[in-house]
Amino acid sequence: MLNINTAHLKNKKNLLAFSAGVDSSALFFLLIENNIKFDIAIVDYGIREESKKEVAHAKALAKEHELFCHTIQAPKFDTHFESKARKFRYEFFESLIKEHTYDTLITAHQFNDQLEWFLMRLTKGAGVSELIGLEPVTQREGYILIRPLLEYSKDELLDYLKENDHPYFIDESNSDEKYERNKFRQQFSDPLIKAYKEGIRRSFEYLRKDKKELEKGFELIHTEKKLRIIKLYNPKTKTKATDIALKNSGYLLSASQRKEIENENSLVIGGEWAVELENDLLYIAPYVTADMPKPFKEQCRIKKIPSKIRPYLFKENIDIL
Repeated sequence: MLNINTAHLKNKKNLLAFSAGVDSSALFFLLIENNIKFDIAIVDYGIREESKKEVAHAKALAKEHELFCHTIQAPKFDTHFESKARKFRYEFFESLIKEHTYDTLITAHQFNDQLEWFLMRLTKGAGVSELIGLEPVTQREGYILIRPLLEYSKDELLDYLKENDHPYFIDESNSDEKYERNKFRQQFSDPLIKAYKEGIRRSFEYLRKDKKELEKGFELIHTEKKLRIIKLYNPKTKTKATDIALKNSGYLLSASQRKEIENENSLVIGGEWAVELENDLLYIAPYVTADMPKPFKEQCRIKKIPSKIRPYLFKENIDIL
């Protein structure tokens, strides 16, 4: 019997990211069993023959359980499929959240995904906060991201589906090692979990506690649209605070970018994000340019608003002055 934490889902308007695969199918039926109300959203990437059947299955399943099924056809991605597909997928989910006022987005990330993420970040250079990237509950702009399956392995979810005779699809592309994530899954995370599941599970519990202790060095004190203002109680936590804020906005820092943030107090990351430190306040906002009137610039100067942050405040009509 699998038990999921539904505390953040009760009396909420929930959206489940659905694929018809093992993970999201198991989560679908667990939510039904727990009397959680939700709708589903599925993306057809059009790269497999089965994808049309999966979308049809999703629609039929939603109809059977009196849910609404949102669907979309993705464009063809010729290069960098994983990153482009992820960006397209979350833009779709977030557009639905905004249009239909959903409170939460529920995803079916599970224990194998958690270790997979850990190993991938470990090979690129990362600290504790970056290594423990998948949290059960994460506040995003305008919604809460919920991952109820993190403590259950792929095999446990598959056993649940088989024992209850629930339908699911197998995505054969998940075995294609031309994708980096699949390579880590096939060669490292899945074999490790088969051999050392309970020890790894305990380690993640300890690491998550350590992460909470480390993150006591800063606090998010203001958020509006994509602006974040973070108070640093320990200046050494600047890089960690930036990494978490940007990750929650869908941007993952590279090792070289984290080094830049560590060494600089005013910079632009990837041409997309302005990151500036003013005394003990860390400002993070999309990097834009704008012609600003003198009175506005003077107000910003008096209030010590960093220069790279000002254009975003002006364009978005954000008043923190």
